Amino acid sequence: MQANEDLDNFIKYLRYEINRALLTVQAYEFDIRQFADWLTGDATYKINFTKVTTSDIRSWLASLARSGDTSRTVRRKTQSLRSFYKWMVKSGKIKNSPLDQIGLPKLSKPLPDFIKPAEIESAISAIKDSEEEGPEKFLKILIIEMLYSLGLRRAELVGIDDNDISTSESEIKITGKRSKQRIVPVPHQLLIKIMEWQRIRDSEWAPIDNPKPLLALKGKRITVDKVYEIVHESLALTSARKKSPHALRHSFASAMLNGGADLDSVREFLGHSSLATTQIYTHVSLAEIKKAYSSAHPRMREKGES
Repeated sequence: MQANEDLDNFIKYLRYEINRALLTVQAYEFDIRQFADWLTGDATYKINFTKVTTSDIRSWLASLARSGDTSRTVRRKTQSLRSFYKWMVKSGKIKNSPLDQIGLPKLSKPLPDFIKPAEIESAISAIKDSEEEGPEKFLKILIIEMLYSLGLRRAELVGIDDNDISTSESEIKITGKRSKQRIVPVPHQLLIKIMEWQRIRDSEWAPIDNPKPLLALKGKRITVDKVYEIVHESLALTSARKKSPHALRHSFASAMLNGGADLDSVREFLGHSSLATTQIYTHVSLAEIKKAYSSAHPRMREKGES
């Protein structure tokens, strides 16, 4: 592929004027050259970028989709061209960008990864049956149970202080994103374990930071990285793709909906601002329904019958 003055000047602008990362610049250049070569027959240097039309770009994007490029790839290539033509307008080479009427392809959101309840119980049992001794063993179990039973983000879990817990009301005040607070109920058995952990923590490590963090390790508030490490290790034998604290949060939401909870209650529990954010979990429940249907219904099992 040979040189084109407009493209070369755009690459210099990205690299030296706005200091974009080298890999980003290379990706932009590759995408723009690919478009130019498609339009001119593998001759970037022949293209006059000022004559390109919206129809040209639509045709190229459609060809990418037909050739099997993912929506994420097509979106990236669209953004590369959009940036280039934005620079062309800014440089006075054209009045309007041919991409003004072209939207970015929507990305499909992957279904949340979740863990089957039986696998979570097995993971907890494995910790209990391990030869590990000391307070950290109890702490690992408590972390798994709190994430799964309350649907917390790991930062929310780490941020809980003793004074956020109301034992009389069986509630915990959770501080979520943008410091938004919510109250979540705590199952009686979990509350007992929390109180037992507080006793173990205070007898093992004193004094402890003030305000006193619920989850303290060697007198200091546990870190989000340590929580991730504990969960990732504990879920090693589960079938989940992502063995993370967030997978336990997804599992909580899925279990709630499969158990009959209404969507708005789950939204409140998770601390979502919008019901639309919570609705993705209905797809997880539907996936389980379809799986059960496929394995149980006779018309699904009797292949080839009319």
